[in-house]
Amino acid sequence: MGLSASMFSGISGLQVHGEKMGVIGNNIANVSTIGFKGARMFFEDAFYQDQPTSAGTGQVGRGAAIGAITSDFKQGAFETTGESTDLAIGGNGFFEVRRKTDQETYYTRAGNFRFDKDGYLVDPHGFVLQGWEVQKVDASTVAGGASADPSGVSIIGSPTDIRLENFQSPPQATENVTVLTNLDSTEVSRSDSATDPYFAMFGNWDGTADPALAETQYSYQSTIKVFDEAGGSHDLTVYFDQANVTTTNGQRIWEYMVTCNPNEDGRSFVDTGGTTHAMTTNSAAGVLMTGTLTFNSAGELTSQSAFTLKDQAMDDPSALANWEPAEFSQNGYAACTANFTGAANASFPDSANALNIEINMGLRNSDLTGTGWTGGAANAGAVGTTMANLGDFSGPEVSALTTTSYTDGSSTLFQSQDGYTAGLLQGISVDRDGTLSGSYSNGQVIELFAITLADFNNRWGLRREGGNLFKETRESGPAMTNQANRGGKGSIASNAIEQSNVDLANEFVQMMTTQRGFQANGKIITTTDTMLGEVVNLKR
Repeated sequence: MGLSASMFSGISGLQVHGEKMGVIGNNIANVSTIGFKGARMFFEDAFYQDQPTSAGTGQVGRGAAIGAITSDFKQGAFETTGESTDLAIGGNGFFEVRRKTDQETYYTRAGNFRFDKDGYLVDPHGFVLQGWEVQKVDASTVAGGASADPSGVSIIGSPTDIRLENFQSPPQATENVTVLTNLDSTEVSRSDSATDPYFAMFGNWDGTADPALAETQYSYQSTIKVFDEAGGSHDLTVYFDQANVTTTNGQRIWEYMVTCNPNEDGRSFVDTGGTTHAMTTNSAAGVLMTGTLTFNSAGELTSQSAFTLKDQAMDDPSALANWEPAEFSQNGYAACTANFTGAANASFPDSANALNIEINMGLRNSDLTGTGWTGGAANAGAVGTTMANLGDFSGPEVSALTTTSYTDGSSTLFQSQDGYTAGLLQGISVDRDGTLSGSYSNGQVIELFAITLADFNNRWGLRREGGNLFKETRESGPAMTNQANRGGKGSIASNAIEQSNVDLANEFVQMMTTQRGFQANGKIITTTDTMLGEVVNLKR
């Protein structure tokens, strides 16, 4: 009984060492498999049989058994590639992929993804990478509108298939224009008016003529291209001329006008008789905003006024009585509207459908309470002809880079705008936070998706499905998803893939010890066989 039991103990040793060699062989076979996680086998002693002894009952072991086979989830090395959709996770987490046909979910560390013919971002098996759609947040330019300044990206709903269905970037209407200039303090006034010296250039403007303002009637102009909601481009020109007025303390006052091509002015107004008129038929066509800039003796900007057309019935937009202090954007800049496309109810800054443009000349109003103008309600009406009635920003804040009036020649220091036309997708990139962005021919980079990373309370409980895929089980627990670099999830490296974490040196050492273990258990069988032979020979 004892000898045969010894033989079976040896057999159990051969079996477990043979299985361990299979695990080692699988590890070595996958030494070049991307994202592969090696496995380890652990033995345990098998059941014991009670055996009577002189000291009482003892126990005799009956061999070895497989105790556990666990995955090794340590980090693999990164290999750099030339594909932006090759992704590697640095730290904890798995990519979540789903089969198109039945939405069955799998998890993987292999990040070799490509876009298929239908625009899905898929692995080599056609399983679609999951991610959240990124919310596009637009800030309104007029005070009182919705605003957002998110840190990072805002995601929508639950993880979904990452798919590019539209390879075009929609146009964005211009909402902010910044024009910073130096206005030569030695310039003389080129437009004079005895009755309205602060609006002399405005009085010389004739939108029905070509040109609307002669070169001899202004000192300097700066032009920038802006865009309407359909992506059409338009020239926005700011004219400057020093007012011919007497001031104290060395102050200088410049008149300015923000204008567009009169033929592209899509605004309309209703006269007192109820008849609608196109703005292009009036001499004020093309003037979007007018006002003044005040500089101290050192040429520094100290205050600003701004006026736009009233949102009411009028007979003549060119009459100063029909202009009033401008609305302020949420950023504290005076806002105007051009209505380039001629949209309904969009011709004035406070119209329901207006697409307003804030004009930044380097000075903003920090006081948006009430009207935002000095003098309060007294200055909220029509434009007067004296400086006392003009009104200025009630809480002026000057930017570090601003419009100046130095004796250095007139020049444009800086100009920018935030609109753009439609564009075609030219490339894809993924940042460390897993945000997938598209680069478009119009110069825009738009955040499209936030890649989903999943982790488990017991990742060792995951089931291997082959093809670098893992499946959730009851032992692993449900997947806990989040964006990269959040909630304990790792970061994502683009243009890289994670290599196998198999250590060949360690596997070879394991192979040698396993071989010796197998050899020793084989020796048990041959030795037991010899002993059985001796028992048989006792009959002779």
